Amino acid sequence: MNSDSDLQIAGDILAVQHLLQPAREHPATVAEFAGLARSIAADRAQWEHLVRYDATSRWYHRLRTGPGYEIWLLSWVPGQGSGLHDHGRSSGVLTVLDGELTERTDRTDRTDRTDRSGRGERSLTAGAQRVFAPGYVHEVVNDSLEPAVSLHVYYPGLTEMPMHAARCAQDVVPV
Repeated sequence: MNSDSDLQIAGDILAVQHLLQPAREHPATVAEFAGLARSIAADRAQWEHLVRYDATSRWYHRLRTGPGYEIWLLSWVPGQGSGLHDHGRSSGVLTVLDGELTERTDRTDRTDRTDRSGRGERSLTAGAQRVFAPGYVHEVVNDSLEPAVSLHVYYPGLTEMPMHAARCAQDVVPV
């Protein structure tokens, strides 16, 4: 009498306290930071009323801070971009809340479309997430005809954003 699972739980599993992990007040793992970003994205009432669009420069607003991390809300009108940069010693989670953004990288990534120079390009639509490590070099651009909004979680909090010059095709070494 085999079924999909031979495990059966008798009684109220919630009464078995030693099996339950206490809920953390703040995220501590990459998965928890990505989950926090997804939960904020799903709760439009938390961020939608704060969004502003600025035709002269990217608009940003620090939405929240926690022990060692911070969360930023950014808007992008068509044509705005970040320039090629990294985030110093910070890791991050980028989540697109509205619209579409294009991420370009300086190196090939097996999941990116790449041109002959070795630059990668990825389209990020609402709900898409990118998790990146310290030193990851990329640029984010709104190549669409509609505004976009994104959420950025940095751990540790962002203290620097070094800019990088775009490399010429002959300077790119295949990886």
